[in-house]
Amino acid sequence: MITSRSTPSTEAEPGSDDVVRVAAAALVDPQGRVLLSRRHADAHQGGLWEFPGGKREPGESAEQALARELDEELGIRPRSLRPLIRVPHAYPDRRVVLELFRVDAWEGEPQGREGQPLAWVAPEALGEYPMPAADRPVATALQLPDRYWITPPQAASERDFLAALERALDAGIRLVQFRVFGLSEQERERLFRAALARCHAAGAHLLVNSATGLSGGDGLHLSGCELRDLERRPTVGGWLAASCHGPEELARAQALGVDFAVLSPVLATPSHPDAGPLGWERFADWVRERPFPVYALGGMRPALLPEAWRHGAQGIAGIRGLT
Repeated sequence: MITSRSTPSTEAEPGSDDVVRVAAAALVDPQGRVLLSRRHADAHQGGLWEFPGGKREPGESAEQALARELDEELGIRPRSLRPLIRVPHAYPDRRVVLELFRVDAWEGEPQGREGQPLAWVAPEALGEYPMPAADRPVATALQLPDRYWITPPQAASERDFLAALERALDAGIRLVQFRVFGLSEQERERLFRAALARCHAAGAHLLVNSATGLSGGDGLHLSGCELRDLERRPTVGGWLAASCHGPEELARAQALGVDFAVLSPVLATPSHPDAGPLGWERFADWVRERPFPVYALGGMRPALLPEAWRHGAQGIAGIRGLT
């Protein structure tokens, strides 16, 4: 279950002179553990654990800064990396924009070349390590998979519904939203419990859509209407997610302190033919100042994952095409 929370932060303009721009890495080893380093006591936010990296120098790209910092701090060179999350945050004494990359392959053996302690940590245990506030959404992003499957809204039969769920789980889906309507309260509850058991057997998490009226499982996914009506974050025993369709709803999701969101429709989709797609550039513009993971929804398929990552997405979400 979730071990960290995305906390709302004041937005920071990336082009402002007083913003510290930082490039950092989530190094993931073959066992799925993530490398943390501890800041020296006399440093800003001293004594806290962080993801290795450092300040970008004038004229450097984020990738160039990351390669330099990883060599200076750990004595390694990244070989495989991709964008993971961008986190703007305002501390009392400074504003930062943290650009985090996931690094799955590198040359060399990481060592604390500046005398800093290192620790390899399972993603679900990252919340046990005190971190700077800007780093905490990264822990959330590392616990979330890159695909979020939303169940079909109608279930022709329990057997067919569970068969479709099994196919999704067999295809590697590990995050599912239960969004089924058109059943009696008892039928929906029974189907949800059966789906929850199958998800847990596969090591997957099952969230329930707030419009179904159900509770339990591994978290709650707020519909757009529920998101707009809430005045404060609901008590949830797991992840809290939200459906968003514009910058106002993303801002509302941030104010409530959601763990992640879904933004749609990014591309044209047959289920909503009249909805004008956002396109990737608008998606990127809308999510760049939000300090939590956001999935792209609408016209998604696995081949679009690299495109989604390039535009700031945690991954892709959808009913069709993901499996």
